[in-house]
Amino acid sequence: MSFTGPSVGPGGRTARRALEFGRTYVVRPKGRHQATIVWLHGLGDNGSSWSQLLETLPLPNIKWICPTAPTQPISIFGGFPSTAWFNVGELSEDAPDDIEGLDAAAAHVANLLAAEPADIKLGVGGFSMGAATSLNSATCFTHGKYGNGNTYPANLSAVVGLSGWLPCSKTLKSKIEGNNEAAGRAESLPVLLCHGKGDDVVPYKFGEKSSRALTSNGFKDMTFKSYNGLGHYTIPEEMEEVCAWLTSKLGLDGRST
Repeated sequence: MSFTGPSVGPGGRTARRALEFGRTYVVRPKGRHQATIVWLHGLGDNGSSWSQLLETLPLPNIKWICPTAPTQPISIFGGFPSTAWFNVGELSEDAPDDIEGLDAAAAHVANLLAAEPADIKLGVGGFSMGAATSLNSATCFTHGKYGNGNTYPANLSAVVGLSGWLPCSKTLKSKIEGNNEAAGRAESLPVLLCHGKGDDVVPYKFGEKSSRALTSNGFKDMTFKSYNGLGHYTIPEEMEEVCAWLTSKLGLDGRST
């Protein structure tokens, strides 16, 4: 349930990539600031397009931070550069994950949230590859560590994934099992996954299996919504679901009309 492709240098050694993140777009709250959510775009996109959509949502208490992924060579494009949170190769449940790229993206999200006031609830969400990156952040938060073992600093209160998948799903059990603190964080973290049954880019089964993997590993506040006929894009019905869910889980004052 992962895309593959760590960069390999001369002699077969994994090469460290110098990643430069693009422009970040911020949507300020129109009402009392209660929550900040970093929202991550999909492969080949940028933070601008999603910031424009998020600005139209009736969620006056949320500050949205929409970063742009680094431009890097992507295996699935034959090495052609594209904005991406991590490298992408073939779509396969047995493919290795790009841990270095996932860690870099998770660290960027945590850094963006680090400056928020202590009384503000923090979240992360995204679409497609952005959803995968968000779910990886959820894993880092529950485990308390990045994939490389370094401490994960952000305290997440909500995670949203649209049309995505769960990276590193096969190692999730080992990160939570026997770790009471991790199990407690997994149990209490609200997660919303949405997926279209007509998705021909990230097949519906990937969203379904991601949901099952999270639930079976102790994520008890897990919601999975499916949409008949929906392809690899979002629709007003889905965003309405996201708004209602965030308002409920984050305890927001109320929605504007």
